[in-house]
Amino acid sequence: MKENMRFKGLDLNLLVALDALMTERNLTAAARSINLSQPAMSAAVARLRAYFQDELFTMAGRELVPTPRAEELASAARETLLHIQLSIISWEPFNPFQSDRRFRIILSDFVTLTFFEKVVKRVAREAPAVSFEFLPLADDHQELLRRGDVDFLILPELFMSNAHPRARLFDETLVCIGCHTNQQLSQPLTFERYMSIGHVAAKFGNARRPSIEEWYLLEHGFTRRVEVVVQGFSMIPPMVSGTDRIGTMPLRLAQHFAKTIPLQIVELPLPLPAFTEAVQWPALHNGDPASLWVRGILSQEASRMVSPRDLGAGPQVI
Repeated sequence: MKENMRFKGLDLNLLVALDALMTERNLTAAARSINLSQPAMSAAVARLRAYFQDELFTMAGRELVPTPRAEELASAARETLLHIQLSIISWEPFNPFQSDRRFRIILSDFVTLTFFEKVVKRVAREAPAVSFEFLPLADDHQELLRRGDVDFLILPELFMSNAHPRARLFDETLVCIGCHTNQQLSQPLTFERYMSIGHVAAKFGNARRPSIEEWYLLEHGFTRRVEVVVQGFSMIPPMVSGTDRIGTMPLRLAQHFAKTIPLQIVELPLPLPAFTEAVQWPALHNGDPASLWVRGILSQEASRMVSPRDLGAGPQVI
């Protein structure tokens, strides 16, 4: 921060310091993240306070707690820095074969196993130095998108906001699964029997967000017998195996596990239509050549997805 770039009296380098402070919430860590000494960062904080005429941060132990004014400034500062990064600094065209870009993506275990595996294999051929970091479903995923902290979010479209652009990928449907010895599934499953059997249910994130079928039941005032709660769909098949419990999960993923775990896969006795998996990205990345390249691959691979009902799964599907 030795060179002072000023815009209407504001040293623009201070926006970098503010962004680091808001991200790290610790003076030492923030200084380290932008290669400043701690005294220099302390001086930056003092200058920020003087310019904006606000305390900006208070201390709670070693953690910096932002004031409401700092929270307001944080969004504008991050968007400004991202815009500079994407529109001015990253001016070179994106060359996949030479790029070592790492893409951070929030997605479910279902999408990882049934869709993104194909994307990873293709990218390994076309852009061998490009890498991915998969992140679990987060309670604040829209905030992560807004800040540009993740490159993509892949979720059922009905759970997405309209704050960022998105594109449809593929349709999926939910089914009920159980152990191959579960006699409760030997005949067509009724709603009454579905509600009376013990369930293994997936809930997501720290807030334990329910999956689509649980959301539907709660909306209509129904409560099923959930006996085991797991962190993702992929944990359901092992937990129903050898028991009389059932679980609800995407058909493609059920068929994936039925190759190695003897399962019964039956129609779900709920009037749920197919849902659409979609990809969403930060609005500021809309014109980013690297983001456009990945979105193109996602769209192409999604167009090759065959309906699981067309594939069939032998005698396991009823």
